Amino acid sequence: MATLKSSANPTARALIAWYDRHHRELPWRTTPAMAAKGRRPDPYHVWLSEVMLQQTTVQAVKAYFEKFVDRWPTVEDLAAAPNEDVMAAWAGLGYYARARNLKKCAEVVSGTHGGVFPDTEEGLRTLPGIGDYTAAAIAAIAFGRPAAVMDGNVERVISRLHAIDAPLPGSKPEMKRHVAALTPAERPGDFAQAMMDLGATICTPKRPACALCPFRGDCLALDGDDPERFPVKAAKKEKPVRQGAAFVAVSGDGLILLRRRPEQGLLGGMTEVPTTGWTARVDGETDVAAAPFPADWQPAGTVTHVFTHFELRLSVYRAGPLGVPSGVHGFWEPVTKLDDLALPTVMKKAIVQAIPNAFPTNKG
Repeated sequence: MATLKSSANPTARALIAWYDRHHRELPWRTTPAMAAKGRRPDPYHVWLSEVMLQQTTVQAVKAYFEKFVDRWPTVEDLAAAPNEDVMAAWAGLGYYARARNLKKCAEVVSGTHGGVFPDTEEGLRTLPGIGDYTAAAIAAIAFGRPAAVMDGNVERVISRLHAIDAPLPGSKPEMKRHVAALTPAERPGDFAQAMMDLGATICTPKRPACALCPFRGDCLALDGDDPERFPVKAAKKEKPVRQGAAFVAVSGDGLILLRRRPEQGLLGGMTEVPTTGWTARVDGETDVAAAPFPADWQPAGTVTHVFTHFELRLSVYRAGPLGVPSGVHGFWEPVTKLDDLALPTVMKKAIVQAIPNAFPTNKG
């Protein structure tokens, strides 16, 4: 494991030395020991993990990452996969625009770039679903570019190190300048991952383990303030509550009525039970009169699901067992096959509310 040259920033040297001893073992990561044996990071793995990790925990992502790379070992394999299969494999991970962009990005990399990811931030930003953070992370980790990588963990570390009093998100440019100044020309990918690991394991939101931190001698928040006060955040707006209804229809031979949501918009391209027209801004009808076809619809309770910008409360109705009516918009699938479909968590909740044992291996 190559330590940084003495000309590098002492703070960066201290962090890299800490990372060499205490880095997390993650399925997508090339550790310092692996790098010492000549193994290079796989850009496909770095990209896939970074997209999955957007607003999602490492623990939640591990199984999804391993499932994806087992099923689609290369970006060309993912590009060639049917959309429905990719969305079904993503189901439960949330923020489904990421899955749609993941597929589009794989197609562009495979079809336009010959299966090779661009190796600069500028080139990476031209790809679907890759913004400033993801481009910087891939450029640094996969290609060794000295890019300033800043996620939530890094924001917390850098805001405490420099005691940045300005609230987020307005303080992000200042934070990024500090990160850029610290990022070394050598091992910039390890530096980026070290900052993330430090925030995730030592410089935590509550009760940070400051005594174990390699920055403890330089941290302004520790020296003269309260580290838990940082990063300073603007007051949160209360999330609006939206209402709607979901209709779970089951046939006599164990089929359930499902629909495909439009490709654009919230949960685009995912599978759902029929629901009323709720959105992030508009309530949907909650009465049984809005059911997709006449039947003996019985109330099955209410489910709540919190999206990024609003809370949704769905009144759930069930009908069945019944004969399969003709002329109904949607398609009928066996209840026993629901685990294989691209059902988002909110729809799984609605189905379980009406059919408690619908997901024997996954309660949604």
